[in-house]
Amino acid sequence: MATLGVNIDHIATLRQARREDEPNPLEAARIVEKAGAHGITVHLREDRRHIQDADVIALRKKVKTRLNLEMAATEEMIRFAIKIKPDQATLVPEKRQELTTEGGLNLAAAPERFEKAIDRLQAKGIPVSLFIHPDPQMIKLSAWFGATFIEIHTGEYSRALREKGSAKKELAEVIEGARLAKEIGLRVHGGHGLTYQNVLPIAAIPEMEDLNIGHNIIARASMVGLEKAVKEMLALLKKAKRGGKK
Repeated sequence: MATLGVNIDHIATLRQARREDEPNPLEAARIVEKAGAHGITVHLREDRRHIQDADVIALRKKVKTRLNLEMAATEEMIRFAIKIKPDQATLVPEKRQELTTEGGLNLAAAPERFEKAIDRLQAKGIPVSLFIHPDPQMIKLSAWFGATFIEIHTGEYSRALREKGSAKKELAEVIEGARLAKEIGLRVHGGHGLTYQNVLPIAAIPEMEDLNIGHNIIARASMVGLEKAVKEMLALLKKAKRGGKK
């Protein structure tokens, strides 16, 4: 079964909307772990629109499962990660004008920057994941740069299902990308746009070790509560392991 990392950024989004103390990401992480999730993911953006430095520091002290820090490959973020020492760092593209991360890293655009970032983080015992599209060139570059993991961007798959009702091509690309990554020594994660309705085919990919899901779980939690929302997603991942059988 693919493990579940829950992204709690939008707990902080709600808090920052009023600049209040609640809801508290630390309390959200506690509930998520109690519900059985395998990790906590947060994205410390350069504009600090949701998660703040203090949140990451507090989470590092309290998270009992796995803390995955999503971050841009900038000097500021690399230094912060080395100081905090998350269990994993995921390098992601970042633009201030975007609503959420819009695509995967273009590793070919700045190969030296990414290779140096990976080397610096992993030299301090922080395994690095690269958030990329399931493109063979990006996957091969990830291995060449020495990353431990890739996180396959599943947004195109999710968008195709939502807009066209079918995502055979996009799902096949994720499956082939995961297979290639595993063959060349990378460990495979996935995330972006995954929901209770579309997660099963992704979770059923044999090479897929971990899924990072945030917005849909938090949206569901606003209706049924965070603990129940996490448990519902975990039940789907277990179903995928059984081959979709009831």
